[in-house]
Amino acid sequence: MTYKSILIPILAAVICHSPFAQGFHIILAGGTGKIGATLSSSLANDGHDVTILCRNAFLAAAPNRASGDFGWVGRGFLEKHPGIKLRDWDGGDLLEIVGQDFLGWQEDTLAKADAVVNLVGGYTEQREMAAERIVRESLRVNPTVLQITVGPRDDELNIISPGAPATKVARLKQCEDLVSVNCANFECLRIEANRVEEECIRIKEVLYDRLK
Repeated sequence: MTYKSILIPILAAVICHSPFAQGFHIILAGGTGKIGATLSSSLANDGHDVTILCRNAFLAAAPNRASGDFGWVGRGFLEKHPGIKLRDWDGGDLLEIVGQDFLGWQEDTLAKADAVVNLVGGYTEQREMAAERIVRESLRVNPTVLQITVGPRDDELNIISPGAPATKVARLKQCEDLVSVNCANFECLRIEANRVEEECIRIKEVLYDRLK
């Protein structure tokens, strides 16, 4: 009996009993920004399937950025990380939808997710509408899914987005309340906007700790 014949069954048993052996299906809502790209690539490199919900998957996957009004990760990014998929969705005001295939995202994506990370940016009413949409549809098709909502710290908010700080702080709190009041399985995280790598590691640690 060789060392190889002994080692292979042991390794196979370890892999089969690992909580990450099959990988998770993780949704990133609003994941086409810097944080979303960093987090999604890291999760995909760990062997997980990642779906980024975006307003226009066609533009987000274009070889070059076509418009500053919509998120973009690029064809090269997606080719480098085949575990990442883009999906149109109706997260905000229906008038804002420009993707042509937003119908059915709940059933084909949300229903099979292990976790949803809400990275939707901006501080308008659309942020609240997106948060409400995620919570409502999760309760309908996947009520036990882990919900993680991510936002900036209050003390950094006026630097990131100057003006009307009280309104924006209240809006962030409203989004967190939507999750904490309605979802049994959740985390609300506030991050430092200028520490993308470190904060993405922290988000991953929370994901893995809650999903193990």
